[in-house]
Amino acid sequence: MYRLEDYYFDLPQELIAQEPVEPRDHCRLLLLSRKTGELKEDFFYNIGNYLSPGDILVLNDAKVIPARIFGKRSTGGKIELLLIHRLSDKIWKALIRPARRIKPGSILEFGDNVFARVESRDDDGSFIVSFKLNGDFDQFLEREGHIPLPPYIRRDDTALDRIFYQTVYAEKPGAIAAPTAGLHFTERLINELKAKGINFATLTLFVGWGTFKKVKVRDIREHKMDSEHFIFPRECGMAIAEAKRRNSRVIAVGTTVARVLETIAPFFPKKLEFVSSTNLFIYPGFKFMLVDSMITNFHLPGSTLIMLVSAFAGRENIISAYNYAIKRKFRFFSYGDCMFIY
Repeated sequence: MYRLEDYYFDLPQELIAQEPVEPRDHCRLLLLSRKTGELKEDFFYNIGNYLSPGDILVLNDAKVIPARIFGKRSTGGKIELLLIHRLSDKIWKALIRPARRIKPGSILEFGDNVFARVESRDDDGSFIVSFKLNGDFDQFLEREGHIPLPPYIRRDDTALDRIFYQTVYAEKPGAIAAPTAGLHFTERLINELKAKGINFATLTLFVGWGTFKKVKVRDIREHKMDSEHFIFPRECGMAIAEAKRRNSRVIAVGTTVARVLETIAPFFPKKLEFVSSTNLFIYPGFKFMLVDSMITNFHLPGSTLIMLVSAFAGRENIISAYNYAIKRKFRFFSYGDCMFIY
């Protein structure tokens, strides 16, 4: 259960979704019982059929920023920056490609009198860069930046990705990857669920570079997660505490929500509000304290995310469900179909 090879599976390339489903809530839904391993198929717009009044869906309202920008070195060579963490208004931690000739002091140009100076290089291969421009940096980024689609989506981003690689409830900018389990919700579906008595609560986790990092150790217990900043408002804490008091289910919409909930669980409900960071790595053997059910997409082989859902539902159940999904030609990863694990 701790071997990296236990979390690999063969996935045909054609099942990796390259485009979103329209409407969002028309993706396929695979239901998995944690207790029995039973599987059932439906469509996401019917998710309400599997929820009960009083259940609470916990959402991540982080908003993806157009974090990819293209420019050139002062010598003329083309470069690409992925902004991964904001340190101040115009100072960022970034990945640069190609990075081979980039050194501290290098000047990068982005047109319209926008420049960046490389201040330093970190041991993890990232750089600290400071921008110089006339005007607002966020406006520049909104105008010139590109949505940082995951590397397995093998096409350039389009204007539609600014809409579909974003949840309909995204509010707080700062993520470089979408909390993809939430991509399937429409405003209409949310309103339908509320009318049925389903409750909603919101937290924020800014999905960072670490979400794409591969596990490179053979014993997964040796893997170290990057820290990601989160905000857990008091209103969310009170809503979850009330659900627990009523013995209603707390349903994490996505692995990002699950990680935040289980990070704060040891302090809950004595403390109901948090502004912190988490590097919690959840893998089989982990005991969940707050999450009762989970809505989640299908994850990459050997990723920390498939380890998390394996911890929640059991590795054998997850591998069985994934094999079933492959046989039934479900669509995988960010723009793909999803699961409800209950």
